[in-house]
Amino acid sequence: MTTDVDLTTAVSQQFPSALPRASLDCPAFNSSAAEVAAVLKYLRDAQGFDFLTDLTAIDWTAEKSPRFTVIWHLYSSEQHRYVRVAADCTSATEPVMPSVTGLWAGADWHERECYDMFGIIFTGHPDLRRILMWDGYPYFPLRKEFPLAGLPAALPDAEISAETGAGVIAAPMAGGPFVATPGQPMSAAEPRAKDEAWNEHSEKTV
Repeated sequence: MTTDVDLTTAVSQQFPSALPRASLDCPAFNSSAAEVAAVLKYLRDAQGFDFLTDLTAIDWTAEKSPRFTVIWHLYSSEQHRYVRVAADCTSATEPVMPSVTGLWAGADWHERECYDMFGIIFTGHPDLRRILMWDGYPYFPLRKEFPLAGLPAALPDAEISAETGAGVIAAPMAGGPFVATPGQPMSAAEPRAKDEAWNEHSEKTV
């Protein structure tokens, strides 16, 4: 079995620009957006990471550069271990990353969700469209500027919207904003309402 040290050495020799990434659980690498598809293919074909378990992104806020980082988590069903790969999008206003649907068919829905929530375009994706929100929804809900309560928007069906005169409204904050306590066990770090004096049934006093 290839050890973590062997894997780091192998990846570094094959891709000198793919640098080790700080990680507390499994080997991890930072790659460039231009090279990441080749790094992922190498990990699949040469190192046995045959399963894409997850694909997600990080929005570091509009003040940071680069703003968006895409993360891939791979698993080897033979070696029973994981590896993580990260790549920064070069543009904050038009984030782009190559699709890996040609390597893992399951990347299809992962990339659609990442596009839907973060607005990251995966070039080469066979059918890149929203998967949770409706077509035409004007926001990307996991971007940092999107508020916890949501934003008002028109209903996806114009006919229903015209008939009811209703739209999508922001959710009540129910005592929010919500904060988590860092450095605590997960059970104790769940977000709690900062102001518990009001909720949906008891209005907030001014």
